[in-house]
This record gives sequence, structure tokens and C-alpha cells, in this order.
Amino acid sequence: MKQRLVVIGNGMAGIRTVEELLEIAPEKYEITVFGSEPYGNYNRIMLSSVLSGEKNIEDIVINDRQWYVDHKIVLHAGSDKAVVDINRSSKCVIAKDGTRAQYDRLLIATGSKPVVPDIPGTDLEGVISFRDIFDVNTMIEYSRNHKKAVVLGGGLLGLEAANGLILRGMQVTVIHSKPVLLNRQMDRQAGEMLQHELEVRGLQFKMPARAQQLISDKNGLIKAVRFADGSELECDLLITAIGIRPNLALAKKANLYCERGIVVNDNLQSFDPSIYAVGECIQHRGKTFGLVAPLFEQAKVCANHLSGHGWADYKTLPTATMLKVSGINLFSVGNFLGDEHCETIQFTDPALGIYKKLVILNNKLIGAVLYGNTADSNWYHELLNTEQDITDIREHLIFGQANLPTTESA
Repeated sequence: MKQRLVVIGNGMAGIRTVEELLEIAPEKYEITVFGSEPYGNYNRIMLSSVLSGEKNIEDIVINDRQWYVDHKIVLHAGSDKAVVDINRSSKCVIAKDGTRAQYDRLLIATGSKPVVPDIPGTDLEGVISFRDIFDVNTMIEYSRNHKKAVVLGGGLLGLEAANGLILRGMQVTVIHSKPVLLNRQMDRQAGEMLQHELEVRGLQFKMPARAQQLISDKNGLIKAVRFADGSELECDLLITAIGIRPNLALAKKANLYCERGIVVNDNLQSFDPSIYAVGECIQHRGKTFGLVAPLFEQAKVCANHLSGHGWADYKTLPTATMLKVSGINLFSVGNFLGDEHCETIQFTDPALGIYKKLVILNNKLIGAVLYGNTADSNWYHELLNTEQDITDIREHLIFGQANLPTTESA
């Protein structure tokens, strides 16, 4: 008799785990999936391409509803199907509309929620986040009838939102609290090169700056952002993109052990041995996650244990960063700032808009920043992950893998 697997979360991490499980143990479970959005499984990281007009919603669907039918998966999708309670003693989940499902194994993949700035006015009409299809459709609709947009946050998501709105014809200003864009992924030189290129495309920046209050018109619509110095910036639409937090409400309600995320072991198992968790909602060895690469690796390890094979361990590796803005090539990985114990190799070609920085410690590559030319990003990433001794190739390292002497690259 098949065991019952219930998955809470119809996003990329949860369904990637199901896909992996179907590959290695297709007959082990009767699978039920609950998702709060009224869609099949789609590629959330491609939402910026939908906003920019490069793709439409249909292009980013990974598994449509027929996929679930074909694999005999019961899908409960929509806001009324969001799970609101987990009864661990009876091993049952309960949705908002009362739908129930019993489980032998439960997989929690509730993802994350946007950080909302702690300032007055965030509840005004025209203030939204950038997390799902509904948000993208809202931004596209606003762009048809409004002109001025402000994006709070100069990180990856904020810049992708700003670029999409520019391409939709809006005037866009990015407010960032730090003096360098992508300050968690770029050093100052790369950040300044990126800012210049985005300014050429029409983006405006106010940084470093912090919004103090969002101002409304007489109808409750946002009309301006006010700063600490009393200055104001007009806008019809404001996008908050200042970060994400693991979505823990359901897990905490079920008394699962949580810190910053649902705490899991190397098997992606929570403190309840029948409950696993993957994705942006988890905390593994003190770390939380916001990029897709570690989520997919978690899915593979989790499926290995759910299938009963049980030999894989999840290990957190340095995750690379890339910006999804057409025509801009940037890459960073690892400790790209370094310290007094590190060596740094740099190459700059201002005319071509190329900047490379490699950080070395004990003859091993520990960090890299590439701007303008990212052809060697995968190679640098591999050198870093494998902790390869680079002594013999050090003098050629900055020029890329194709420029290694033949005997050394063989």
C-alpha cells in the first residue's frame, strides 16, 4: 500500500522535490499538493522577464495542471486552499476552506514573504511587493495608466523590477539605503559600473537614502515618498524590494522548532521525523536561503530520503549571483571582499566595460566578482567549490580558462 505524502507549497522547491521523487520512487506515495496561488507550478525567478515583456505567464509555467493529473497528484490550488493548520498528532493538514488531507510524510515548502519597511503608509493603495504573478499583473496594469514609480531596494529583485517598469514606459527611481548597488553581491567598483549602465538606460537613483514615510492623496493612493531631510519624491506606484523572510507562521503554529527558519538537519528533516522542509522557509546549519540553486540541491537530497534511499546529505556551498537584466553581465560568488589575509587579483578595461576581481587565500580561490565579461563564471565557481590549489595557474587565472597554457589545461 502506498504511503501518503502531503506537500504544503506549490512553488519551485516543493515541486522540484516531487519531480526528483517521481524519478527515483514513482510508486512510493500518493501525493497531495496544496498551493495558495490558483496556478500550476511556475518559475518564480522568471517573473522579471514577464514584467519586462520578454515572456508571458504561459512561458514560465513549469508544470501545468495536466502534469498533476498525468502523475496522479491531487492539487488543491487557490487562496481558499492555503493550509492554515497542521495537526501533528493526527497527521492531518487543514486548508482555509476546510479541505483535509492525512499524511504519513509531510513536506513543508511555504517559501518566504517580503520584508515590509517599518514606516507609515505601507498599507496605501499602489504600494506592493514583487513576489508572484498577481504582483506582476498589478505592476503591468499600473504602467498603462501611471508614469512615476519608485522602487525601495537596490538589490537583485529591486533592480529587476525597476528595469521591467522602465521598459513598460514608466519613470523609475530606485531608493537604496547603501552607497553601492547590490552591496551584498558586488564591490564598489562593480556596483558603480552597474549603476552607470542602468542610468544610461533611464533609471534614476537616490542613495544612500532611507524612506521615512509614504504620503497619500485624498483618495488613499500613494502620491509621494518623504525622506528624513524633509524632501519628497512623487510616485504613483511604489515597489518594496528590501528583502525576504522565511514564511514560518504555519510551522510555528504547529509547534515545529524554528529559529530564523524551520530548523532542519542534513536530511532536510525537521525535529518531527515525519515532517521535512525545503526552500526559503528553512534554516540549515544557521543559514537561510533566497536563491534557486541551493533550493534545487535541497530538493534532490530531500527526495533521496523520502524515497527511502537515505544516503545523501545536504551541504551548503557558496551560491553565485547573476542579475536577470538583458544586456548586463555580472557574476559574484564567495567572499568577494576578502580581508587583510587575502590576495586580490584585478583586471579592468573601462573602454569595454569589463572588471574582474579574484580573491585568493592560501592558494585557493575564495571569491570572485565579474562585470561585463562573465564567460569564465562557471569555471571560477568550480575552482571555488572544489577548493582547488591554483598555484600552478595563478598568473593566468585572471585571463580565464581559455588562456591557460595547453599543458596545464589538459
